[in-house]
Amino acid sequence: MARILITGGTGLVGTRLSKMLSDRKHEVLILTRNPKKENEFKWDLNSNYIDDKALLHTDYIIHLAGAGIADKRWTEKRKKVIIDSRVDTASLLYRKVNELKITLKGFISASGIGYYGAKTSDIIYEENHNPGTDYIANVCVLWEAAAEQFERLKIPVTILRTGIVLSNKGGALDKMKTPIISPLGTGDQYLPWIHLDDLCQLYINAVENNLTGIFNAVAPEHHTSKTFSKTLAKSLKRPYLGIGVPSFLLKLVFGEMAIILLKGSRISAKKIEKNGGDYSFRFLKLEKALNDLS
Repeated sequence: MARILITGGTGLVGTRLSKMLSDRKHEVLILTRNPKKENEFKWDLNSNYIDDKALLHTDYIIHLAGAGIADKRWTEKRKKVIIDSRVDTASLLYRKVNELKITLKGFISASGIGYYGAKTSDIIYEENHNPGTDYIANVCVLWEAAAEQFERLKIPVTILRTGIVLSNKGGALDKMKTPIISPLGTGDQYLPWIHLDDLCQLYINAVENNLTGIFNAVAPEHHTSKTFSKTLAKSLKRPYLGIGVPSFLLKLVFGEMAIILLKGSRISAKKIEKNGGDYSFRFLKLEKALNDLS
């Protein structure tokens, strides 16, 4: 049994991960701005504060905290919030772990497939590919660099570059369940995805099997916006309209953020399939994942 501290523990992934870890008899602690439960502890980035009790005797930190990438339009202020909520929080954790001389067994951080850039190409991106050069790629580069600080303390680091997380409670899938299902833009952009339980199992694997390094956290099956929409429509038994939502309309509504809806390349899952130890995907196929969540 490990003592595991989770940031972002009340979010979509954190809530499910906490339950799955607890079910496996791990002790789960949560860092939150408003602690209410016995296992919740206060932290506040603005005042550089973390309750020391959250860190003492902790074996692993799982860093999921971060303002939603697609929750609001990307104003300059929002862009700063997106970066600071990931990077500055990781740096705060690093400083406190160093200050308190906490001997962590591992620091496990979320990242995003946006690392490779918001673009549609023929490349199937693997973990050793160079990062993109746009804003969303820069977020991920800074995010990962903040996590990798822990290597200076001889603490193993694991980074999971995550695709679209499919869940039956919130997240991107809820927003896709419109009365009529349509692709976005041309529909030719790829939508790398992963079932929530598979993603949580990857985090558990990082704890239980000492999985370290950088991994793409995506299912092996590739889908474009068109094929994803068709599969979703079939799963929900709703009509599918092959005419995509116009790009100009998405740009009008979402501004610069529309790029993450209109662009996307294939992401390789080969490394995690080969090096994941006992891990194997429960949901290899989108149809099975959607049926499980319907």
